[in-house]
Amino acid sequence: MELTNEMFEHVGENAEKRESISRPSLSFWQETWRRVRKNKVVFFSMLLILLYIALAVFVPIFSPYSGTEQDVSRTLEIPGKEHWFGTDALGRDLFVRVWQGARVSLFIGFAVSIINRIVGTILGGLSGYYGGTFDMVMMRIVDVLYGLPTMVITIMLMVILKPGIHCLIIAMVLFGWIGTCRLVRGEVLRLKSQEYVSAAKVLGVKDFKILMKHIVANMMGLQITSLMMAIPGAIFMEAFLSYIGLGIMPPNASWGLLAKEGSQLVKTSPWMMFLPSFFISTTMLAMNLFGDGLRDAMDPTLRGSD
Repeated sequence: MELTNEMFEHVGENAEKRESISRPSLSFWQETWRRVRKNKVVFFSMLLILLYIALAVFVPIFSPYSGTEQDVSRTLEIPGKEHWFGTDALGRDLFVRVWQGARVSLFIGFAVSIINRIVGTILGGLSGYYGGTFDMVMMRIVDVLYGLPTMVITIMLMVILKPGIHCLIIAMVLFGWIGTCRLVRGEVLRLKSQEYVSAAKVLGVKDFKILMKHIVANMMGLQITSLMMAIPGAIFMEAFLSYIGLGIMPPNASWGLLAKEGSQLVKTSPWMMFLPSFFISTTMLAMNLFGDGLRDAMDPTLRGSD
């Protein structure tokens, strides 16, 4: 069959459709939030983290049990209606103690990671921006510290220092900023050669304002994702130190300490070790998945690809 012009109808261009906006204009943070919501794994991980934080805040406040009050007549009860997670060897309610421990573990994880980001950003930013002798000396110090076994040094510090939350944070922060410092220095070296930074210098903008407004602000997405990826490591470090008896000490609670107490009774009361271990594992998994997804959501090269 031969095709002729009469068989076709000329439609022409649709000016209204051509001029219409196919997708609303979104800011950087609106686009990031849209992509986080679209990724079900990342969104569920975020909700799980928020749920754990909410339970850690409100359960110890509204629970009828204190978590420290001992009742030797109700020791090692299995989980039930009255005690949802059962009781420990001293008759204390494990549900309350788990979320009291979550307070400590999450607080240390967030505090250590935030302090490391702040210290590393300041030192790395100054080193990369000014360069010269300061940069050379700073990087040699970082290289020496980077070669030291961080875990061994932290354990030695906790042996010297008095066990507790503040000493634990100090010991973990002492060398924790090194990675952030190197990362930020590399980004500053890349960004300070950009045209907008050169224009700001020509206009007489002060160095501090250039660093904060033009360089650090452009690294905010990288810093947030780096923070979310660092929190699980800090939580695990606290849990490990508490497990070996160098972190949080009784009668206080943390997930690591509760896991240690549960391991001593794992044959008779396995839930005492399973519960804190489960929350440590799921928190670290959720943090890693959320941090990984947030990194992709904040990547400007992926805008519009989904």
